[in-house]
Amino acid sequence: MNNTDRLARATKELMLKEPFYGLFLITLNKVWNEKIDTAGVSKNGINMQLAINSTFWENLSPEYRVGILKHELLHIAFHHLSLRDKYKDHKLFNIAADLEINQYINRDYLPGGNYPDKISYEADLKIFMDEVKRKLDAGEYTPEEAREQQLKLPMRALFIEDFKELNLDTKAGTDYYYKELLKAQKCKPGSKGHCPFLSDLTDGNGEGNGKGGGGNSDPREPHHAHTTWKEFEDMSQAEKKLVEKQIDYQLKSVAEQVKKNRGYVPGEIKDYIDGLFNVEPPKFDWKGYLRRFIGGSVKTFTKKSRTKPSVRFEGQPGIKIKPKNNILVAIDTSGSVCNDELLEFFSEIHHMHKTGVEITVIQCDTRISSIKEYKRPEDGKIEITGRGGTSFQPVIDYYNENKRKYSCLVYFTDGEASNPDPKPRGRMLWALSERSNIDYISDFPGAKIQLN
Repeated sequence: MNNTDRLARATKELMLKEPFYGLFLITLNKVWNEKIDTAGVSKNGINMQLAINSTFWENLSPEYRVGILKHELLHIAFHHLSLRDKYKDHKLFNIAADLEINQYINRDYLPGGNYPDKISYEADLKIFMDEVKRKLDAGEYTPEEAREQQLKLPMRALFIEDFKELNLDTKAGTDYYYKELLKAQKCKPGSKGHCPFLSDLTDGNGEGNGKGGGGNSDPREPHHAHTTWKEFEDMSQAEKKLVEKQIDYQLKSVAEQVKKNRGYVPGEIKDYIDGLFNVEPPKFDWKGYLRRFIGGSVKTFTKKSRTKPSVRFEGQPGIKIKPKNNILVAIDTSGSVCNDELLEFFSEIHHMHKTGVEITVIQCDTRISSIKEYKRPEDGKIEITGRGGTSFQPVIDYYNENKRKYSCLVYFTDGEASNPDPKPRGRMLWALSERSNIDYISDFPGAKIQLN
């Protein structure tokens, strides 16, 4: 059996035991990476992928393989790679993150978890590693052969009882563990609150690479070093947000699939995933306001009605004439409008659309970059074009030239541009973001509201 087959078998077992994580694993790309010592989450464009050392994987027990797969999936699901930026001490965050997620994995499926205690596992590990070192020093192994031998026996995972001096709460979250570890790190040896095991873990190169077991003869990176996470450090905030959105989309899709098959979403991430299905309530009464603001209609639709027979054609259904408004909605996509404001704008557009009106969305910074009929994206992704300077005039000119097509113009903006001239020749509403100043447009033509 080769490593690909071993990975497929572990994936199948995870699917049978915990369908949510099994399906989530299927959505990820997997690569073999001999530059790392264990397994980890690495970058794949705006997606994440699972990188695994083949020697490490080949020599794991079937139980450990399943446990390590779930371990990496939990890091992704809990957004640990993006949360890490918010904490100054990355090595402590790595340890805190592992402390959190390992509590959601059957300890028999984690390296060392099936041993009675830490000391007995690390004693066996030290015997093995000392023998590898002896053979390396004696010239029986080349450095490459010694490393391959070292990768065959996994380092022990972190468990909450390893930090018994700290009396940590169970399943209390990464932020709680980080703060408790930070307090303990400041305690002097021998004083109350000092944790010797934590000191062993952090006596490394500043990235959580203290060995904390196996003795000095073990040169490997521990599981909690998370060396592949460094790939995400050079990404811009915009790129990181795209990665987070992609993860949320994958989690949501997997949750929908599991629920369709009468499965369940694990309790540790259920609240978060439930939140992905929630739509923010509207900040404005669009149904009532548009009814009063628009008045007339541009388009009419005919619909057959069997409750009212046709007057002209006996035995045939009657016809209802139903008016429908078509609204031109402009989005200010200039650089002064932040991502949160754009999300706010599209949330309101969604609620406008639910009132039954047709919407044409026009995106503009200093020029019009997109004109499309609004359809809520199924994957939650919003395509934004522009992000330059600001001018309202291109949209006003387009509206004036095509006024007969639209019932009115609604312009979502932060208001940071000059008063357009010539003015709109039809009904117009300015909708300012919650964080903007409505005084900026006090002399602008048309009605004005602020989203708050």
